[in-house]
Amino acid sequence: MLNCKLKIKFIKMFKKFTIADKLLFVAALLSLIFSEILYFQGEKADGTFIGIWVPSILAFGIYLKLINNTKND
Repeated sequence: MLNCKLKIKFIKMFKKFTIADKLLFVAALLSLIFSEILYFQGEKADGTFIGIWVPSILAFGIYLKLINNTKND
C-alpha cells in the first residue's frame, strides 16, 4: 500500500519536470555513473574530476529554475 502511494507521488512529481529538467537530471546521473566506473577501474583522478560535475550540473538546473521563475513574476 505504501509502495503504491510512493510510486504515485513520484510519477506526479516527475510529470512536473520540464524537458530541460529531465535532461539535466539525466546528465547528472550519467556523470555520476561514469565517474564511478572510472574510479573503480583505477582511474581515480579522472573519476573524481567527472564526479565533481554532478553538483555543478544540478546547481545549474536550480539556477535555470530561479531565472525562469523571476521571468514569470
